[in-house]
Amino acid sequence: MRVLVHSDDAEQWRQALARRLSGAEVVTSAAPEAERRDADYLVAWKPDAGLLREQARLKGIINLGAGVDALLNNPGLPSGVPIVKLRDAGMAGPIADYVRYGVLHFQRDFDRYGRQQARAEWHEHAMVDKADWPVGVLGLGAIGAKVAATLAADGFPVHGWSRTPKSLEGIACHHGEAGLEALLGQVMSLVLLLPDTPATQRLIDARALACLPAGASLINPGRGSLIDEAALLDALGPGDAEGRLRGALLDAFPKEPLPADSPFWTHPRVWVTPHMAGPTPLGAALDQVVESLEAFEAGKPQATIDPDAGY
Repeated sequence: MRVLVHSDDAEQWRQALARRLSGAEVVTSAAPEAERRDADYLVAWKPDAGLLREQARLKGIINLGAGVDALLNNPGLPSGVPIVKLRDAGMAGPIADYVRYGVLHFQRDFDRYGRQQARAEWHEHAMVDKADWPVGVLGLGAIGAKVAATLAADGFPVHGWSRTPKSLEGIACHHGEAGLEALLGQVMSLVLLLPDTPATQRLIDARALACLPAGASLINPGRGSLIDEAALLDALGPGDAEGRLRGALLDAFPKEPLPADSPFWTHPRVWVTPHMAGPTPLGAALDQVVESLEAFEAGKPQATIDPDAGY
């Protein structure tokens, strides 16, 4: 079995997989072309099209992350090769922490205090209780469910939304178009954890943003394609004065790195992070990758991506 690894920490993955897979040949995308060609399996995060086109006999691809949009949209992706993605694999905890930070940033007025500091202005705001700060989580997969449960345990009323009906203890679950509109109308922080699919692209548009209560906030550790960026800027309004939308914490964008001329960099009520909310820790993910490779080799069934659905 020849396994090709492509990621920022590919050498660490190569060493770890070689230790776990007795008899396997594991190489990285940094190896000479002759060594990396004709791999049986690709373990990768955002491989370039050229690397994919080099592979003529792939039997499976393992995506080193929960989001598969970059891979599915890659023009070099070979047709018919089954794709497996990581299921949480240690990402849910860091993403939950990122979201908790974002919710508290607005619920405890840290955004307002930061602007006051720049003006040397001393003014205390009345604190809104957690019980009066409902949070909406769009996407209730493994990561979204973990985030929703974490926020509920912190004392926030949590509303979750998914395409199909779900039931999660302690979470008010909604689904479908009517369910989305109902959720949007009552949450003060909206968290986006949906996959990138044709149905979710620009889901958060002018109409959706108008459904949010005045003063609501947006937190996106999910996919950049979920947001209509022009509509978001309109909802935020210009300058320090709060528009209909109070602020946004954004970790994902349609084009990454975020272009230097993007207005998000300089907007005073937008906080930009470089797609760092949910790193993939090697230790937590290694078992899943080894399990998937062994299942591929043994011909055992496993959950694969539906390219048409996008997840």
